[in-house]
Amino acid sequence: MDRTITVKGTGKVSATPDLIVVRMDLTSRAVRYEETMNGAAMAVTRLQKAVEQAGFEKAALKTTDFSIDTDYESYRDKQGNYKSRFRGYVCQQKTKLEFPLDTKQLSSVIEHVSNSLAEPKLSISFTIKDADTIQDELLASAAANARHRAELLAKGAGATLGDLLQIDYTWGELHLYSPTRLTLHDEVLFSEAAMPELEPDEIDLSDSATFVWAIR
Repeated sequence: MDRTITVKGTGKVSATPDLIVVRMDLTSRAVRYEETMNGAAMAVTRLQKAVEQAGFEKAALKTTDFSIDTDYESYRDKQGNYKSRFRGYVCQQKTKLEFPLDTKQLSSVIEHVSNSLAEPKLSISFTIKDADTIQDELLASAAANARHRAELLAKGAGATLGDLLQIDYTWGELHLYSPTRLTLHDEVLFSEAAMPELEPDEIDLSDSATFVWAIR
């Protein structure tokens, strides 16, 4: 019977954020479909203009989601029964703008967007531009960790580590965002105060894989 040893290796990597992601969600409402779409188009145009004023190409503003749906409200009739009535249409657009970590640039974006009359809901996060390199380092770390553990276990059992027989790894999406969150309330968006210097917290990542070696 072949002797084997199975070890789970865990890789850990810390990365410094170098990319800002500004997500801007727009909502347009109107009774008529045409009015709703016209409002949605106007909101995007205003947002694109704000992005250009902040020093970016219009195309830098990316649409990540677009939806339009009917809008109903519930009410009670004279008999006290709940009913629903049509109020119009709602168009929701999700957009994002990405650029290298630069506090002054971020301050400019917020200033022009807040003055654009588009009234988007802002969400600002910090991530990594070269995600592939970080993921490669993470996998290499997991493999090295597994081999180190396997060698220790084999040595302790009076055996020698042989050939690598199998690797089990499930690919999953990593959360490549810093825990640092920037929250801006509506009244702050219209302030002309400069954005303070920000140093987002590092992104701590971990991943694992299972390795099987022969021992002799």
